[in-house]
Amino acid sequence: MSVPLPHPPVRANPRLAQVRYDIRGELSRRARELEAAGREIMHLNIGNPGRFGFAAPEHLRRAVAEHVGDSEAYCPQQGLLSAREAIAARELARGAPSASAANVFIGNGVSELIDMSLRALLDAGDEVLLPSPDYPLWSAAVALNGGNARYYPCPAARGHLPDPDEIEALVTPRTRALVVINPNNPTGAVYPQELLVALVRIAQRHRLVLLSDEIYDEILYDGARCVPLAPLAFDVPTLTFGGLSKVHRACGWRVGWVGLSGARDSLTEIHHALDLLSSLRLCANVPGQWAIAPALNGPDTISALTAPGGRLYEARRAVVEHCAQSKFLEIVAPQGALYAFPSVRDGTFPEFDDHSFALQLLESENVLIVPGRGFNIVEPNHFRATLLPSPAQLREVFARIERCLARMAAMQQRNVA
Repeated sequence: MSVPLPHPPVRANPRLAQVRYDIRGELSRRARELEAAGREIMHLNIGNPGRFGFAAPEHLRRAVAEHVGDSEAYCPQQGLLSAREAIAARELARGAPSASAANVFIGNGVSELIDMSLRALLDAGDEVLLPSPDYPLWSAAVALNGGNARYYPCPAARGHLPDPDEIEALVTPRTRALVVINPNNPTGAVYPQELLVALVRIAQRHRLVLLSDEIYDEILYDGARCVPLAPLAFDVPTLTFGGLSKVHRACGWRVGWVGLSGARDSLTEIHHALDLLSSLRLCANVPGQWAIAPALNGPDTISALTAPGGRLYEARRAVVEHCAQSKFLEIVAPQGALYAFPSVRDGTFPEFDDHSFALQLLESENVLIVPGRGFNIVEPNHFRATLLPSPAQLREVFARIERCLARMAAMQQRNVA
């Protein structure tokens, strides 16, 4: 009787070699090891409101609870009609052309819908224009669906805003789509209307699809205003992404949506593709969908948090004030979203490495951050921290960051001497 040969290692998809997600990567695994050993780690790596004492508004909880009995069957693949009607009504009120319930797809968070949309759009080798820094799920979804990411820079020197001329210079015959993340994750930049109009004109000239990630659209500071892209785009096919996870602090419910707008004839094929992909996954989480209409039609529960005196505003203030007084850090004050993206001042550390710093900070000060290069930038001197801890917690965290940098500076001086 022959002895069976050992089975060779199961090969993973080689496209995964192009994917990184440092938000939950190597450093996060090390943090879990330290916690298992009894260390208390401050997690600033993820924008997860429920882990920092925030709760979904009570009227949304009631809506879900009241409809548990109505949530045991699959719903239509695009989502509950009442929820899609509420989303479409909001988009129409904002001026989005051709917004309708028929053009809305509800998903298990925006993450799923980004992946589905790029799967529907891309052929092998197609290019997608992405901001640098970007939210790395966008880069991952492009790579996993056979596309190539081309990055347009959004440096701190320009307030983390892109230059339309630099974007247009990246367009090739293979360019299929232009991604806009506004308000931006990780930088907190909020794009002015004139910039958005310039991006629309690029899409018009080159027949690109606009993909507008607006998940943080109501998390704004100091009078900043998020201008929706779809109303400016007119006939340009535009996919607008939103959801309950951030503005409504309901991350774990996994409720997101994408709305299609633009010239009706231009949407037919992408609509059919999204409908097919939605059918293949049967439907999105049903209970959470009952919260969509109350969220969009109910009371504003975010502005009090982002206004002076509100918890998010004061957390942001704590970070900005620390960076202004720091020997080592500087920052472009975030105008929106839930993150700060500080950098180490030029010349302070000639060979600064963001990953090495993040690891030292974790090991020595029990603070977990995300290195800036995890957001697909070249410069090694940034890091991202969420603004969700309390202002007092953030002051303590940034004092620890300052201590770690001071130790690094002292060691650098000793090495030079």
